[in-house]
Amino acid sequence: MMVTTALLLWSLLALVHSVSSSLSLDNCLGYRAVNVEERPGGLSADLMLVGQPCNTYGRDIENLRLEVEYETETRLHVIIYDADENVYQVPDSVFPRPTVHHQRRNENAPELKFSYEDSPFSFAVSRLSNGEPIFNSSGSNLIFQCQYVNLRTSLPQNPNLYGIGEHSDPLRLKTTGYTRTLWNRDAYTIPAGTNLYGAHPLYFDHRGETGTHGVFLLNSNGMDVHIDQAGDGTQFLEYNLLGGVLDFYFLAGPTPKEVSMQYAEVAGLPAMVPYWGFGFHQCRYGYRDIFEVAAVVSNYSHANIPLETMWTDIDYMDQRKVFTLDERRFPLQKVRALVDFLHQRDQRYIVMVDPAVAHSDNTAFTRGMEKDVFMRRQDGSLYEGAVWPGPTVFPDWFHPSTPDYWINEFALFFDAENGVDIDALWIDMNEAANFCDWPCSDPVAFAKANNLPPDPPSARPNPSSLPGFPEVFQPGNRNKRRIKQSPRQGQGKYKYEDGKKLGIQGRDLIDPPYTIANAAGSLSNKTINTDLIHANGLAEYDTHNLYGTMMSSLSREAMLHRRPEKRPLVITRSTFAGAGARVAHWLGDNASTWEKYRTSIAQMLAFASIFQIPMVGSDVCGFTSNTTEQLCSRWAMLGAFNPFYRNHNEYGMISQEFYQWESVAEAARKAIEIRYQLLDYMYTAFYRQTRTGEPWLLPLFFVYPDEPGTFGIDLQFFYGGALLVSPVTEDGSTSVDAYFPDDLFYDWYTGLPVRGRGEVIRLSDISYTDIPLHVRGGSIIPVRAQSANTTTELRKRDFRLIIAPGLDGRAVGELYLDDGESLHQPATLEVTFRYENSRVSFDGVFTLQTGLRIESVTVFGRGGGQEVVAVDLPLSKPGGVDLG
Repeated sequence: MMVTTALLLWSLLALVHSVSSSLSLDNCLGYRAVNVEERPGGLSADLMLVGQPCNTYGRDIENLRLEVEYETETRLHVIIYDADENVYQVPDSVFPRPTVHHQRRNENAPELKFSYEDSPFSFAVSRLSNGEPIFNSSGSNLIFQCQYVNLRTSLPQNPNLYGIGEHSDPLRLKTTGYTRTLWNRDAYTIPAGTNLYGAHPLYFDHRGETGTHGVFLLNSNGMDVHIDQAGDGTQFLEYNLLGGVLDFYFLAGPTPKEVSMQYAEVAGLPAMVPYWGFGFHQCRYGYRDIFEVAAVVSNYSHANIPLETMWTDIDYMDQRKVFTLDERRFPLQKVRALVDFLHQRDQRYIVMVDPAVAHSDNTAFTRGMEKDVFMRRQDGSLYEGAVWPGPTVFPDWFHPSTPDYWINEFALFFDAENGVDIDALWIDMNEAANFCDWPCSDPVAFAKANNLPPDPPSARPNPSSLPGFPEVFQPGNRNKRRIKQSPRQGQGKYKYEDGKKLGIQGRDLIDPPYTIANAAGSLSNKTINTDLIHANGLAEYDTHNLYGTMMSSLSREAMLHRRPEKRPLVITRSTFAGAGARVAHWLGDNASTWEKYRTSIAQMLAFASIFQIPMVGSDVCGFTSNTTEQLCSRWAMLGAFNPFYRNHNEYGMISQEFYQWESVAEAARKAIEIRYQLLDYMYTAFYRQTRTGEPWLLPLFFVYPDEPGTFGIDLQFFYGGALLVSPVTEDGSTSVDAYFPDDLFYDWYTGLPVRGRGEVIRLSDISYTDIPLHVRGGSIIPVRAQSANTTTELRKRDFRLIIAPGLDGRAVGELYLDDGESLHQPATLEVTFRYENSRVSFDGVFTLQTGLRIESVTVFGRGGGQEVVAVDLPLSKPGGVDLG
């Protein structure tokens, strides 16, 4: 209750502060453009402050610089920064800027046109093809202060806006009275209307037949993005930034898919993941010991539910300290025995790693101190917080010695021969999370008062289902001695240099004049202090939103160091724009409620189709609170159509492994069978996104951008471009109202046609172990003829083709195969299938010889629903067959 009251007071103070200052913003007269230099590829200008500084939320910066560049035919780059280049900008090392292909740019006229008014300065971006404005800042004056930047653009009435994440709000954003705050935080239960774990300052503006465009602001500072209507009813979107520069990329589209692909050119194409990563994963926080983990593996096998990967949360650690094992409950030799058991059966093992390192006598802390890689206060003393192991320190990802330190810790602890031989990595708490309330003056006392680390539960007897485990085990000793470190004067001090984009001196890095709507309260609450200075001179105030993605990127490098030839799979909680080029994302600590079940669909679609992080998924059945049999059954079905499919829940809640209820087990078996039969279809579409940026998991309006009925739908989606998923989303219901666009569809289970007319159709009698699926007309889907218990076994199965003729009687599809895990592929199978006039044919690249064949072809819509034709076509060369 005290925390809730404190946050409420903070929110009220923030509101009062913002309202009281809004009138003074009207006195800011903006800038005027001088020394304008136009060139074929863009323009540049100086922006000079008009009149007296208004200094609303800090000192006005009087001299700015404007640079405009037409980088491609569909991408316009506009950046406004301080002329002296002292204001912080996102480092290229964290977000590499896209390559500008001047030759390609000059082949055609750019679709976007930049124009401006010189005094007061404003600018607009419009489409060349139809003259439609897509961004126009003339409604208010630019404000550019040392701790506050404000820019507003007008919008059409009732706009269709998407993005600006991470959030748990509807996919299509509210357009009145809506604020999206970007400040990464530990957001337990992912509450709606608040800032969550990631920062993605990108929005799509979808205008139906006149096109879709995207606006990406490359800025890692805390911000509020307001969407509302002015007093005269005009619609606007407004940026309110705590610092940094205005670094915009405007993306012309004109389709939603094309905007997403153009964003991928800026943020980086997504990383390919191993084939096995698309299998089913199991985890929970609270497994008592390695024997219980082993029992779960065994129980899945006995229940005949395919399990690809077993995970372990922080339970494996000695008192929750990273890079340690609890020798009582997770002795190394027994962990290695379980991992060997999994590997012998073509299964995998994953554990969690947090960024915070326990301040104690563990070797990870000692080695980090030797390299001086932990964050320090400006007086040189070591910064401490309190997380799961109690008092902790935090790596400085900008420190030049941190990569060697972090890679070495992975090499030692996860050594394949002598350590915990993990197959992939899970990262949590990297916002960075800190349990200790700001100012966290005594983390030791806070940890004691809050029982950190918590005492683990008592061990269970060995379930005796895994050969080689002893019947009993002996507890070991624990050493709680705390190492004291004296401050090192001069370390961590502000290394300010003019013109180095390090941030202006003299700012209030703890309590800035403008208050964003951070749900945790002050900027430094529940995270590391924002006045900490990194080894390269950058302030945490500016780089806070980068902390998690920097840890993730370096962890990927550490995994590559362990296995240089294998694709890493790194699942992280905190992300920044561009993270998908290196890592994947799970959607955090949700809850076992129908609301969060529904929310998971919109979140998944936002990351996969807009933010270019296509390996994404929610904790199936929910993380916290107790799930129900019906909810878990429905979620087991829905989760099978998440790219990342994992059951995970919290310590203290009822167990929710799929085998706990027979109905859920039945749902899981059915869902995984369908998923695995479709896995190569998924893998092909995912691979295409990593090569072109074309999203494979799609909101309906991405596929039917001209149908207004699709614009607000976020409870249905396309799994690839060919399969429409329409899950039941209400408690106790066995029906769903599904929208069918103006097209031809076929029921996945029966092959019966459904002629969509751009209207809602009631789908009824859907059991708790079923999910409605429809194949879009014009599609060919290659599926495995049989499912399997592991993806390794699955890869040996032959194929069958499902053909769903379109309204014109034709259909196309693709199949991509490689070895499933190598970073660089020496040989691949890349096939295009075509169907026309009752003949199916295929051609492509056949350098990967698999020995696999097509054993049958199923044509939907024929023979009373579907017709199956037995064939025998080798997938080693072009081929075809007449189906009659």
